[in-house]
Amino acid sequence: MTPSRIAILTHSTNPRGGVVHALELGDALTRLGYDATVFAPDPTGAGFFRGTLCATVAVAASAAGGDVRALVEARAADYVRHFQRPENRRFDVWHAQDGISANALATLKERGLIHGFARTVHHVDSFDDERLRALQLRAITAADQLFVVGRVWGDWLARKLGREACYVGNGVDRSRFSPTPDRTDGELCARLNLPSGAPIFLALGGIEERKNTVRLLQAFQILWLEHPSARLVIAGGASLLDHNAYRARFAGVLAHCGAAGRALIRTGPLRQKLLPALYRAATSLVCPSIKEGFGLVVLEAMASGVPVVASRLPPFTEYLGDDDALWCDPYDAASIADAMLRSLDVARRPPLIARGIGIAARHDWSGLARAHLAAYEKLREPAHA
Repeated sequence: MTPSRIAILTHSTNPRGGVVHALELGDALTRLGYDATVFAPDPTGAGFFRGTLCATVAVAASAAGGDVRALVEARAADYVRHFQRPENRRFDVWHAQDGISANALATLKERGLIHGFARTVHHVDSFDDERLRALQLRAITAADQLFVVGRVWGDWLARKLGREACYVGNGVDRSRFSPTPDRTDGELCARLNLPSGAPIFLALGGIEERKNTVRLLQAFQILWLEHPSARLVIAGGASLLDHNAYRARFAGVLAHCGAAGRALIRTGPLRQKLLPALYRAATSLVCPSIKEGFGLVVLEAMASGVPVVASRLPPFTEYLGDDDALWCDPYDAASIADAMLRSLDVARRPPLIARGIGIAARHDWSGLARAHLAAYEKLREPAHA
């Protein structure tokens, strides 16, 4: 008998890639006839950033200390407190999407309250704090089944930990992300005061070291000398991790950018209804990340008919061919700038757009959901057999 009730746990109610993945997986499983519920700690009481087809539960979150370790431990404890109550544990399968929720499930498993759990490893972080490194390792090794969205992380798990992981990839909702404009396009452009006809370079994820935002800014400085009407839009940025040191470094570079710096637009987290319009407003998406799980924004941009500048690194090289993106060396600002310039070439753009739409069409959330089912069957709680 196939399991029916699936609990999917993520770390936040905010629009981050792993949270989007969790919600889309829950929706896809619901369409396939499963009873999926997505959980997240919710310190603000605002709930998830968007509505869903699947059920969602915003778990009451306690006050947390100022550092990342205290926050991680507090949020894991919030989860344990919630699921200690028997009425909250009526699920056949438990699936953590991050280290916080996986540590909570590991504790529940140690206490005999659940039989086992799965973990999706989107990527592995580098922490200076020994306790955080230990928590991250426990969140992987305690899991009974592992999934990865990028093959590079499956290789890492096999090489470093001797663990096999099921590759599931990522998906995109093409009914939401498309080249077809709607009434939100005008609202978005007016809100951001985007100049008509100017090159608009879009980066998502805020200012983070793994997003390589400092070199992106340096690349934009180079490009701006040739295209002074251009704008760099950096959107998003809601994160549980502490990026203050890197943001201070970014601010130091920005202070010396002069007029090019004034062409930077930072939106912060945007209302989700404006995100498709934000992609359509872009001339190019620039994704020079040095570490990603998959790079979900690449699929969303491609589905929206937007050419992509990407790091010539995995995971991008796993699902994009030589002619599918404008490749750059993410450690070289001049290389990023060159790829951004090439994205403006009117001869290059139509084939890039066409290939991108085809790539997006091959990444379907329903197929991703089905890739989980064999592992879910192995994880089935004995009490529900």
